Amino acid sequence: MIEALRVAVAEHQATIGLVVLGLMFLGFVLERFPATVVAILGTCAFLFLGILSGKDLFSVFSNPAPVTIGAMFILSGALLRTGTLDAIANRIIARAQQHPRLALVEMFVGVYVASAFLNNTPVVVVMIPIMMKLAGALGLSAKRLLMPLSFVAILGGTTTLIGTSTNLLVAAVADANGLDRFGIFTITPVGLVAGVAGVTALLYIARRFLPDEAPNQIALSQEHRGFLSEVRIVKDGNLVGKPVGEVPFLKRASVKLVGLKRGATLRRTGIADEVLEAGDLLVLRLELAELLSLRENRNVVIGLTAGHDDIAHDSEEIVEAMIAPSHPAIGRRLIEIPFLSALRVRILGVARFRKTPGPDLPNARIQAVDRVLVTGPADQIEQMYANPHLYGVGSTTEREFRRSKAPLAIGALLAVVLLAAFNIMDIGVAAIIGVGFILVTRCIDADEAWDSIDGNVLVLIFAMLAVGLALENSGSVALIVGELTPLLRDVPPWALVIATYVVAGLLTEIITNNAVAILVTPLVIALARELGVDPYPLVIAVMFAASASFATPIGYQTNTLVYAAGNYRFADFLRAGIPMMLVVGTATCAAIALLV
Repeated sequence: MIEALRVAVAEHQATIGLVVLGLMFLGFVLERFPATVVAILGTCAFLFLGILSGKDLFSVFSNPAPVTIGAMFILSGALLRTGTLDAIANRIIARAQQHPRLALVEMFVGVYVASAFLNNTPVVVVMIPIMMKLAGALGLSAKRLLMPLSFVAILGGTTTLIGTSTNLLVAAVADANGLDRFGIFTITPVGLVAGVAGVTALLYIARRFLPDEAPNQIALSQEHRGFLSEVRIVKDGNLVGKPVGEVPFLKRASVKLVGLKRGATLRRTGIADEVLEAGDLLVLRLELAELLSLRENRNVVIGLTAGHDDIAHDSEEIVEAMIAPSHPAIGRRLIEIPFLSALRVRILGVARFRKTPGPDLPNARIQAVDRVLVTGPADQIEQMYANPHLYGVGSTTEREFRRSKAPLAIGALLAVVLLAAFNIMDIGVAAIIGVGFILVTRCIDADEAWDSIDGNVLVLIFAMLAVGLALENSGSVALIVGELTPLLRDVPPWALVIATYVVAGLLTEIITNNAVAILVTPLVIALARELGVDPYPLVIAVMFAASASFATPIGYQTNTLVYAAGNYRFADFLRAGIPMMLVVGTATCAAIALLV
């Protein structure tokens, strides 16, 4: 029985491969399971049927593309950890306070350029809250800006080989099929044409279809998320004698000066020119990452203690805790709460949803659900876990910025780009060396580096590589090519480019872009060889079509990100995205036909 089944599969494996592929497409479209699960199930089906051997399966792990993509994720994570992207965003927000519309243009230009050299997904993750703030400054609904943010990041990602994982995947599949390797800027001329066309379509056509709502409706939840804290100017620090307005950390957009305390006096206005003295207290409202970063500043002492100023900085642990409604100190000042006097700990800050908790840190009167950030020796922090009046005591997930390491992280990324651009080193090798450099120089810790890798993306890629290999082994690719060749034998090359782009583009809108890249690329290479035409234009068409997903929120990761953050409807993407698809697709196909 089993032997008869094996014989039947062997005789019809090309057709069976297409059936499995069809079921996978159905699974992608229905979304009953995540795309990663569908891809793994497809791989398992090919293994069970004997179409894919164990040796074939493990061979896909030697493909350099997923490793390169993972390395680029880590390099992008290092730029986040060192505050590089945050610093750029802060500059834009500061500009927005004076020239908001010019800042908006600068921001989109920055996103486009950054997406060309970084993976565009983390770029969008960083920029979403900033775009929401900018929407508030301009009096616009955030929905008017978030979808264009994703579209511009997509266009920027198609400008170079490393801007998106799709480009790297297509290039790797092409290399595996015997084509010459793509350089980092091979596709840039076409990418620039697509970028100009896309931005033009966005400005003059698509923006007319963007949803519009009351300004700040979405952005409200982003406001007042910061912690109230205060820092004391130390006697021997270099801030003594410096005007308040010249303090470096006060110039960051995510840090707001609430007031200056000198003795018992708290001043809130007219303090920019006040010269700082030792012992002065700066009352701040700032985001958590900035608060943690200030702990490394030796010119200030941060937080509130009950006289325990001898806490060793290098022995501290940091936890967040929420004040329970049953806390006996509800309504009392923060300096009066029991655990502050009972334990050798320091309160770094207190946060309250959409409100500033008090005039300053010690006099903030606590309320239920307030969050406090506490630091102290491990044995003292351990006692907080048993406190029944504190909920959710645990280590904070935020990390301080390592701004002193920013030049190293930037240099590592530039080195990777230049080494690959001048063909001095393979991009995958250069990226791995870059990762080793940023790890050894502590731009990012090892655990954070691994966390910055999108595991779902890598698992999906490996699974789809296995599926692609199975389709090739089974003869399914050859079957499709054999059916299409007679139909396309007299079609001119430019029409083949258009057909390839349309098919890959439509598939990308309904299933994941990386799956399309892996499945369609070997198919068009085989088809080009059968027809006796140059495969490069078709491969580049797949590369662009598999990234240029504008019409649905599920075709590309950045669309999915803004879809959730902006609370869009599915139809919003159809209205604004279809014109983008038509304009960008037309320009891209024309550029490929003329420039490749």
